[in-house]
Amino acid sequence: MKRIKANDPVAMRREGLVQYKKGDYISLYHRGQGVEKDREKKMYHLEEAAIGGHPEARHYLGCIECNLDGEVNGNIERAKRHLIIAAVQGYDRSIEMLLAMFKDGFVSKDDLAAALRANQAAVDATKSPQRDAAEEYDQSC
Repeated sequence: MKRIKANDPVAMRREGLVQYKKGDYISLYHRGQGVEKDREKKMYHLEEAAIGGHPEARHYLGCIECNLDGEVNGNIERAKRHLIIAAVQGYDRSIEMLLAMFKDGFVSKDDLAAALRANQAAVDATKSPQRDAAEEYDQSC
């Protein structure tokens, strides 16, 4: 908890994964797999994972706000904020969504440029020779 308060990215990522695992109930409540469909519980777990730092959860919240899951919300400003946060965390699918929203006129050029720069900085921050070697090894298997 101390490292999270100090904004340590490794600790924040770990906490995000823990929250995401807790929020893995999202798909259960969304699809009604083994439980009754419950939008409130789905949203609760999704928001907990997003607050915990999970970029995919944050991205999905943006999609929900854009009505991409068929549910009625439609708050474009909230969707844009969720997607920008996910992009800043290095989640590339959010960049794709922001580009589409830019083409539709929902995202300004400045917001998109800032998100692209922050996304690139996040991606660059995670690069290391060890990660490159591990990725190369995974691809060779």
